[in-house]
Amino acid sequence: MRVLRGEIADPDADRERTAALLAVAGDGTPGLRVWTPTRQVAFGRRDAREDGFERAERVAANRGFRPVERDVGGRAVAYAGETIAFAHAIPLGGDAAGSGSRGSIAERYDHAVETVTETLRGLGADVVAGEPAASFCPGDHSVRVAGGGKVSGIAQRVRADAALVAGCVVVSPGDAREVAAVSDAVYDALDVSFDPETVGSVAGAGGPDDPERVVRALEDAFVDGPWGDGSRRVERIDAER
Repeated sequence: MRVLRGEIADPDADRERTAALLAVAGDGTPGLRVWTPTRQVAFGRRDAREDGFERAERVAANRGFRPVERDVGGRAVAYAGETIAFAHAIPLGGDAAGSGSRGSIAERYDHAVETVTETLRGLGADVVAGEPAASFCPGDHSVRVAGGGKVSGIAQRVRADAALVAGCVVVSPGDAREVAAVSDAVYDALDVSFDPETVGSVAGAGGPDDPERVVRALEDAFVDGPWGDGSRRVERIDAER
């Protein structure tokens, strides 16, 4: 499996490297990246259609979060500096329906939720699948503190030849507070329901507050999972700067 490590300070250049994983997966090479993006708010396509979108971008920027637009739907996701992002590029063998030996869309979602949940549990976090109401980037494929806030949300982009299953993980209580504060202001500008009390963290669930430890654990889990190949060809992209 092709594994990217490191990050680039410019969010646009950083996102291009992640997008390239999907293109290479279309040629049959699975790819994976687990990292901590620079501070930003990644807006989805639904956000860009809202009347308050430009105001929401200004709100994010004024709070020190660079506004960027991602290629999938859903709602805004804030990365506070130690918030983890992951992207798993899966070849589909030209199956236009997005299913086959690499699973259906639903199966890939289920696998990602299970992988994140079991990895965080292995680190001592008491987490379960699901999310509270009025959480950030609401969706059916999420992970939360048991009886508490959301720590991870997962999205999927599917082409005829490959799929990119991507998500975020809030690790530390400090990041959770920052994510909650900027999301509260951004979602208010978008006129979207959000409760800042619904943001949880891995550490708040009893796991570690060290993002690098969680990054390595998630990387291992995806590489060794059913749609990994158990091996990795590591490329450091921060060495390109």
